[in-house]
Amino acid sequence: QVRLVESGGGSVQFGESLRLSCVASGTFSRHNAMGWYRQVPGNPRELVATTTSRGETTYGDSVKGRFTVSRDNAPNTVSLQMNSLKPEDTAVYFCNLDDLVGGAWKNYWGPGTQVTVSS
Repeated sequence: QVRLVESGGGSVQFGESLRLSCVASGTFSRHNAMGWYRQVPGNPRELVATTTSRGETTYGDSVKGRFTVSRDNAPNTVSLQMNSLKPEDTAVYFCNLDDLVGGAWKNYWGPGTQVTVSS
């Protein structure tokens, strides 16, 4: 069983920075993607940023140029450096692991961490 634990959420002011971290434990393949999604109550969960085990990254349009996702030189961790934060970045941020097993993707989620940005 794969378990994801996030840390680093909190409350900041407009323009400030936060860094989220996620550690995955358990057994998963070398072929995976880890990243971050966020959700505001009443809205669907949206992509923030992901990075694959081969180093390919994908960012949501609203965070490009402000957020950076990285694997921190460890295969079981992913971080999200968030700069120039805006009130619209306020959400619960979820760590995600997509694991390629037997040709199919298996999806895991952390419990989420709250990020609040005040104007």
